[in-house]
Amino acid sequence: MVSIIIPCYNDAKYIEQAVNSALNQTYNNIEVIVVDDGSNTETKDVLKKLEHKITKLITQENKGQSTARNVGIKEAKGNYILVLDSDDFFEPTFCEKAIPVFLENKDVKLVTCEANLLHTNGSIEIYKPKGGTISNFMYYNDALGTSLFKKEEWQNCGGYDESMRKGFEDWEFFIRLLKNGGKCYVIPEVLYSYRKRNDSTTSKANIIKYDLQKYIYIKHKDIYITDFENFTEKLLEVSKGQEKNKSKILKTIDYQLGQKILKPFRFIKSLFR
Repeated sequence: MVSIIIPCYNDAKYIEQAVNSALNQTYNNIEVIVVDDGSNTETKDVLKKLEHKITKLITQENKGQSTARNVGIKEAKGNYILVLDSDDFFEPTFCEKAIPVFLENKDVKLVTCEANLLHTNGSIEIYKPKGGTISNFMYYNDALGTSLFKKEEWQNCGGYDESMRKGFEDWEFFIRLLKNGGKCYVIPEVLYSYRKRNDSTTSKANIIKYDLQKYIYIKHKDIYITDFENFTEKLLEVSKGQEKNKSKILKTIDYQLGQKILKPFRFIKSLFR
């Protein structure tokens, strides 16, 4: 059985599509659990209308996405867990194509796929994660947050970090999932659609990404110390890239023109100091 867990917080507009994409899987042995993480009245009304279609609706006060996922997974009866964000949706054949990967490959701990990134301006681009082993996940997340894994593995590594309420909890969970071996397999097909919204957890996380990265690096310092040479090289690459971009900006016509326009205003301002 595959247990599809859908945490939901104030997502009245898209939750029905997410639920239907779970219910419409061509793989028949599934259950669908929705966790209402303290949503507003509008969202609760939609969830109430959907309740008869799903296996279980769990309601709790707002505790964050990691806690909502853990709560749903604890109630899951399936051997396999698929976490689905409430504003996204799967193609009907994802589970049917993902389960055989586990059955045929004992070293696989995570199955993901390619995805359509749906931008707010209507444009669509394809994201192709690479998957791989822990070495592929140390410096960035190379899988979709909504990927398939075994409930047993979730238990073994301690579930999602409930203190991470501001994002990157998927990445940190995958590090622990793969830390002691195993790999992530990517189905080379677009079987998922992800909405790139300005108010999404991922968008907000990118604003404070250095704080979140610091938390992950310190929490898992043992693997970064072991990989110290590559860790240092990665940090220096980022610094070099930032310096290069800064140099390009300083040479642009817009920047130089702006400096000339602002020069007399800066002079006047200096007279009043």
